[in-house]
Amino acid sequence: MNSHRDTLGMPDILDDYPVAPADSLDGVLGFRLIEVGETTARGEVPFADRICQRFGVVHGGVYAALGEMVATEATVHHVWPRGDSAMGSSNSTSFFRPISGGTIHADARALHRGRTSWVWDVDFTDDSGRLCASSRVSVAVRPRP
Repeated sequence: MNSHRDTLGMPDILDDYPVAPADSLDGVLGFRLIEVGETTARGEVPFADRICQRFGVVHGGVYAALGEMVATEATVHHVWPRGDSAMGSSNSTSFFRPISGGTIHADARALHRGRTSWVWDVDFTDDSGRLCASSRVSVAVRPRP
């Protein structure tokens, strides 16, 4: 098990993980959580071959995974102190414009913050601020074991 500090430079909510953060999907793909606010969150991933499909543009699954990471981590940030955990329960992602360089920016806003579920909209933009994809992510909130 591994301890780490999150990308915001603050101690993470967990001391130990069954999977080292660097070895998890989020770590392998290079996802970064940049900011968590009361009803917003931001993340990003720099363009690299490992996140592309074979035609040189970002794979659609990367948008879905990044959106789920940002929404889930933001939910955990708020519900962990009250004794709950969170995990993605549904994800619907639409693609508008390919990204083939720079950074993918993920901006999430909470639409619903309930006792047992949260719902987020996540917009993905390129370095020019153009909307490239969008996800609706539902996050289940459950008591920690």
